[in-house]
Amino acid sequence: MHGPCRCGVAEKPEYNLESQLSQIKNGNKAAFDEVFLTHFKNLHAYAYHTVKDRDEAEEIVQNVFVRIWTKREQLKVDGFLKPFLYRSVHNECLNYIKHQKVRANLTVHYADAALHTGNLNGEIMATELERHIHSAIASLPEKCREVFQLSRFEQLKYQEIAETLNISIKTVENQMGKALKILRVKMVDFLILVFLFLK
Repeated sequence: MHGPCRCGVAEKPEYNLESQLSQIKNGNKAAFDEVFLTHFKNLHAYAYHTVKDRDEAEEIVQNVFVRIWTKREQLKVDGFLKPFLYRSVHNECLNYIKHQKVRANLTVHYADAALHTGNLNGEIMATELERHIHSAIASLPEKCREVFQLSRFEQLKYQEIAETLNISIKTVENQMGKALKILRVKMVDFLILVFLFLK
């Protein structure tokens, strides 16, 4: 006995975990929306568990999806979707925490300096320096920025950075050298002004 006729009935396409990345890479908005709706809640819970702030967790997850869509042509489609999403959110959380640490450390340091000098211009200069440092770090190429942050903010050794990012120690050394060179160029003009101000 034959089963029910499906003539003329369009079946809903099914996207497995591997093919959704490929669909998104090819600009399939429906696949992207499906991934967003399916995984947003759990990813938000994961981010919140890490950063302890619901609004920041929501922004982190949204930033990840915005980046996925805007850079979809660069996606690697040879892996699984779910680990890719969680790894992306995890890295975004780490970046958020690092930036918070840097901000807190700079605030404490320069607030203390301003307290000793009692100089309002010193506070303004400290705020500008903090802004320039954040801007300079944010402008680094992605791999340079990751290596720099893991080395300077997380205090990881080159071997540990290599294992964390799954790259060679030589690559870590090259990326760190490149990051320091870029930061020196970007900060030199401002540091001259700081020197003149403190003279």
